[in-house]
Amino acid sequence: MKIEILYEDEYFVCVSKPNNVLIHHANYSKNVSNELSLVELLYNQLDQKLYPLHRLDRKTSGILILVKDTKHVSKFQKLFYDYKIKKIYYGLVRGYTPNNLQIDTPVKGRDSNVYKEAETILETIESFELNIPVKPYNTSRYSLVRLTPKTGRLHQLRIHMNKISHPLIGDPKYGDNNHNIMFSDKLTISNLFLHAYSITFQHPFTHKEITLKAPFPKHWVKIFDEFNWHMF
Repeated sequence: MKIEILYEDEYFVCVSKPNNVLIHHANYSKNVSNELSLVELLYNQLDQKLYPLHRLDRKTSGILILVKDTKHVSKFQKLFYDYKIKKIYYGLVRGYTPNNLQIDTPVKGRDSNVYKEAETILETIESFELNIPVKPYNTSRYSLVRLTPKTGRLHQLRIHMNKISHPLIGDPKYGDNNHNIMFSDKLTISNLFLHAYSITFQHPFTHKEITLKAPFPKHWVKIFDEFNWHMF
């Protein structure tokens, strides 16, 4: 598998992570230890060890930044700690969502009972109704949403969509199984519809404003076409 390189300079590499690829292996991912991680794939492709600055869930696609040298990690990470990085995601969710919504439900961390503050801004971009029944309704409704996380909690966007009763399509943990099955059976799509589309920040070394975007994967393109939505 070849990873798409979106940007590269002497300090970092920005890539488009495919669906269903782990960033790196950890103790809790032993069941897929026979699969190459993103870091391993990039090492094979670029012959260079890279260090991820942030994370994306295994099933989430989209933009990811990796630093080339550990001595540069702290300056990049400070952008995240100081909330000076803007990330935009797109999601396909069940039902018709509000035009705009601020979601601030606290989110629990991994292996912890401590809930932390979390904030997501939702904007509805498109909506569509399919003449395909999904229990308990005779049709099925969907919305394309733009999600801007103000915090970076584990599974934040997936949890927040579930909390407002508009779960992401293809989410095996927080999603709606009836809709997931319909997408798999009728549309032959089983991937998660959560895509890290863009990231904007000031380069900590060159001080230039950087905005990078990751193209939508094939299953997204299929839905844009199916729903007659404009691809951007």
